[in-house]
Amino acid sequence: MNIAFVNATIRWGGVKTWTLDFGESLRDKGHAVFIYGRQPEFIEAARRRVGHGERMNFGADLNPLTIRRFCRIFRENAIDVVIVNIEKDLATAGAAARLLGIPTVQRIGLPTDIPHRLKTRLLHAWIRPRFLCPCRYIAEGFLRLLPYVRENDVRVVLNGKKPVASDAACRLHAPRRFVCTQQLSHDKGHAVLLRAFAELRARRPDLDFEVHVHGTGKEEAALKTLCSRLNLDDRVVWRGFSSSVQDTLPENDIFLLASLSEGLPNTLLEGMAAGLLPICRDVGGVREVLSPGLDPWVLPFDADEHAFCAAMTAALDLSDDALLDLRQEARAQRNCFDLESRADELAAWLGTLTDKARKENA
Repeated sequence: MNIAFVNATIRWGGVKTWTLDFGESLRDKGHAVFIYGRQPEFIEAARRRVGHGERMNFGADLNPLTIRRFCRIFRENAIDVVIVNIEKDLATAGAAARLLGIPTVQRIGLPTDIPHRLKTRLLHAWIRPRFLCPCRYIAEGFLRLLPYVRENDVRVVLNGKKPVASDAACRLHAPRRFVCTQQLSHDKGHAVLLRAFAELRARRPDLDFEVHVHGTGKEEAALKTLCSRLNLDDRVVWRGFSSSVQDTLPENDIFLLASLSEGLPNTLLEGMAAGLLPICRDVGGVREVLSPGLDPWVLPFDADEHAFCAAMTAALDLSDDALLDLRQEARAQRNCFDLESRADELAAWLGTLTDKARKENA
């Protein structure tokens, strides 16, 4: 198949990471993968990992010039199926695919990603996309919010990750290293984590630790100010943006997720694939990929800094053997989200859509 991924967002997020992971795997399986977007870092990463990336100026929804350009691109590359992200993608690349009789798949990252409004409903009625969700939690919420969508048009394929080498996943660090890799935005809960670390340091000065924070975002300056006010500058390392954060995850021991809004977090899967113990909020589809043995490290949705402090303290008090056992259990859950298996599942579903489109267009 010739598969086009289209992403018009301007910030790096989980959908872009998902696109590169699955695009690379699908290419390795013999499919031709084309990626279109407008964030320079995303396009550079696409060229490096997938072999194709083209910057696009999307303009307004239903922009005739953009639709015409996508029509030309899709014809020239004999595209079989188009995978889009947000509404602007659907209203440009999705519109071009509809005009050419190419099936369109809209990936849903959160149940609330697609607003229930007349414009969206009319676009869906005309383009007739299928919907791809990375977990059951998102699919069920999406169907509740958009009651006009047929359940048969929604497919769940879990996110996938490649596990790191076993030797890297068995390495412990002194002092213990915590890591969080979400965007620095309010709903990701970094402020809660910083206050939890300040409480931990005050209560247990005997415990040594480091905190590595990856990512950028609107809250970066405010979070760094809070970090200084809490006297944590000697413990927190701000790592900035990286399009290959997975490569550095084995340098840590414990993964943190305090987000208040998630679907099935790519960052959590990356941490588990790297063999890190996850301490996470019970948000989105988190429990769909965690074993019962990791339940004690899943905090209630309303967990505050005190709850996170208690969990962090318990993790630091673990013996080396106990921590390694938990890290190996986290890594073993990759069977739920093995990238190669999930890419095969996605390809098989896309194949049914393209076969049906060919018969209808014959």
